[in-house]
Parts: sequence; C-alpha cells; structure tokens
Amino acid sequence: MAESNGDLLYESGTEYVSHHLGFLTFGKLDGHWGFAHSAEEAAAMGFWAINVDTMLISFMLALGFMGFYYFISRKMTSDVPGLAQNMVEMIVEFVIESVDGAFHAKNKFIAPLALTVFSWVFLMNAMDLVPVDWIPLSAQLIAGDSHLYFKAVPTTDINITLGFATTVFLMVIYYSLKVKGPMGFANDFLMHPFPKWYLAPLNLLLELPGFFAKPVSLALRLYGNMFAGEVIFLVIALLGWYQLPLHFAWAVFHILVITLQAYLFMMLTIVYLNQAHAVDH
Repeated sequence: MAESNGDLLYESGTEYVSHHLGFLTFGKLDGHWGFAHSAEEAAAMGFWAINVDTMLISFMLALGFMGFYYFISRKMTSDVPGLAQNMVEMIVEFVIESVDGAFHAKNKFIAPLALTVFSWVFLMNAMDLVPVDWIPLSAQLIAGDSHLYFKAVPTTDINITLGFATTVFLMVIYYSLKVKGPMGFANDFLMHPFPKWYLAPLNLLLELPGFFAKPVSLALRLYGNMFAGEVIFLVIALLGWYQLPLHFAWAVFHILVITLQAYLFMMLTIVYLNQAHAVDH
C-alpha cells in the first residue's frame, strides 16, 4: 500500500505527494538531451520540454477508444444488441442530443468532434480512479529506477488541458472567419454590446478580454478540478491500509466529477462553436 511505499522510498508524506505530482519530462538541459531527475531540472528545460508520461497515456487512451468504437461499429447488429453496443449507442445518442440542443447551425463535423472530446477527456479523467501507486510503480519497475517520475492522469497536466482549449479556440476563430468573413468577425467585437460605430473602442475593450479568457477558463476549469481530485487521492493514500474506506468513498464521488468535467468541456466546445457560426441579420 501507499504507506509502506512511503516508508521505503520517501522521507515524509510531503515528499510522497510531491513525487507523485512530478512528470517524466524529456528536454534539453545544459546542452544535453535527457530526462529530468527533479522538478527543478524539469523547470530548467524550458518551453520545449515534453512530459512523456502524459503524452504516452493520452495517445494510448485515444487509440483505445477509437479502436473500441471502430470494433463495435463493425459488429453492429439490428438484432438484440450486446452490452458494448448498447453502451456505445447510449453515448452516441447522448452526444447527438447535446449537439442538437446547443448547436443551431449546420456542420457535420461538430457531432464527431463532440463525441471525440467527451470520450477522450472522460477516459483521461478516469485514470484518476486507478490506485495512485499502481501505474507509477509499474513504470519504475519497467525502467529499473525507484525514483522515476510518472504521472498517470493526463488532465492533471496543464499542458494537456491548455492544448485542448487552444485547439477549440483556434477552431472558433477559423469558423468565425469562414462563416462570417473578416468583417463579420470584426463586427462581433466592434459593434457589441453597443451597436454604434463611435462606441467601437469601448466595445473592443469590453469584448476582447472575454474572448481571450475562453480558452484560459476552459483549460483551468478542467485542470483545477482534476488536479484537486488527484491530490485528495494522494493524501488518502498516506493512510496505508486505513485508506480503503475513504478511497472507495472518494472514488465513487469522483465518478461524478470526471463525468461532469468531460460533459462540461464538450458542452462549452459546442457552445463556443455555435457562437462562431451565429450570424447577425
């Protein structure tokens, strides 16, 4: 259990928690490429360093759910469906209903995008339900390094959540320019909320901060909730064998959190893209 691991590998509970919050970072330090061995080295590697653990888990989960959906789609039947087909149909119907309720333009890309966002974010969040020591200890055993950093929950990495949010933000700009044109896109900032040309500077001052705050709030909302949940799991793990009742209770509650956060990220993506398609008449 976590307590025995803490006794063997860590001098204190603080060191145990901080080590589990570290990333397997690869980058260039002092002219040499390699993995960071401390949080200080990871920070010194700068912008172009990459957190290998979160990227690896993210891509594995992406391949997993895409492969699963593809496999089920090849096995679809009009007879009595199995459990897997029922589950996929429920998810797809749920996403389609969400898109129909929040997206009022015509774009065949939005529903598949929403399904991808919900499925991927949900699975990344769900890694928080795996006991906190299992994946890091497995990575340490494979690497033969008992002090190896390895983070198992991608959405507790601000780089992942900010990457998702930035992608959504760029898509909003793309569709705004495509649907409204440059002048229509500019009009959203210059003529709202006050439709007078002489108030354009004031409109710009009011609209731009909110526009650029969208990706930041989208990223921080997901990151903050998942990071807090992971820290609570780590604190509970310090109790050793006594963690089991608390771990189970928090995991049951956390199922709601990970589902809600995936849903909110999907819905905000749909809403922002709907705004990008909205044209004033």
